[in-house]
Amino acid sequence: MKTLITGGAGFIGGHLAKRLVAAGHTLHLVDNFARGVADAELEALQKQPNVRFFKKDVLEPAALDAFDNDYDYVFHLAAIIGVSNVLKRPYAVLGDNVTMLLSLLSFAKRQTKLKRFVFASTSEVYAGLLENFTLPIPTPESVALGLPDLKHPRTSYMLSKIYGEALCHQSGLPFTLVRPHNFYGPRMGLSHVVPELLKRAYAAKDGDSLEVFSVDHRRTFCFIDDAVAMLELAATSEKTLNETLNLGTEAPEVTIGELAQKIVDIVGRKLTLVPKPATPGSPARRCPDMKKTAALTGYRSQVSLEDGIRRTFDWYRANVFDGNATSAI
Repeated sequence: MKTLITGGAGFIGGHLAKRLVAAGHTLHLVDNFARGVADAELEALQKQPNVRFFKKDVLEPAALDAFDNDYDYVFHLAAIIGVSNVLKRPYAVLGDNVTMLLSLLSFAKRQTKLKRFVFASTSEVYAGLLENFTLPIPTPESVALGLPDLKHPRTSYMLSKIYGEALCHQSGLPFTLVRPHNFYGPRMGLSHVVPELLKRAYAAKDGDSLEVFSVDHRRTFCFIDDAVAMLELAATSEKTLNETLNLGTEAPEVTIGELAQKIVDIVGRKLTLVPKPATPGSPARRCPDMKKTAALTGYRSQVSLEDGIRRTFDWYRANVFDGNATSAI
């Protein structure tokens, strides 16, 4: 099986690549390193005989022109993401994400034996429904999507993904759409809530305070090993052809305050949590209904929140907090 992954140096792409290599895929990884980092794990992956890495920016029109036409699977994980980008460069987020997808769809259409085109959408597609209507929690994929105010910069990212989903539906390609929900784990950027809280808690001393924003907002979290297991099955199962799937964990749903306390306990510090205001634009709740994904893939998350946090902490402590490895932003 020959597979191409855009965003192959990133958090999800790197972990997915390790899993697919073990499954016997020949992998071509494409990334421009806007967010991904060439750390030891990525270097080890590139040493595998069935892996090739290409430093390419798929925003460039001819980026994939020289690539072969015999890929079985194409995973399009590359996107402009991150709150800072969304707030500062909403026009680029909206336009560039769509441009990249159009390029990948064109590439996929010239493949002679394509089994599946996998597009990474986002749980943000549910944000408009949560803001303006009634969003069922846990949230199934079948809910009608609503739009928030189009002038808000944060809307740009979710709009690029909604439009992307529509493009896939109309492309004529065999596809699967996935909507990731709060993945976390090793090699994740430090700007995300779990590693960010781990970093601050580990740097604190007993008796210090730890500020926690959006303390009452509720989330479920999915460890990256579970996430890429679901992603592989979503791509390769006949039952998931032309389907839209939530990827995540349905329970437990915890507040950010409860998450912070678990992190403090696992790090081994005695800290006082100081509630701070909610982050602007952050949804008050996010919890996927995982019944459809479980039924079509036969898989449910297996790593507990506590175990996942501990494994994430152990990696960051060894490689970043006490080590010399560079973390993604």
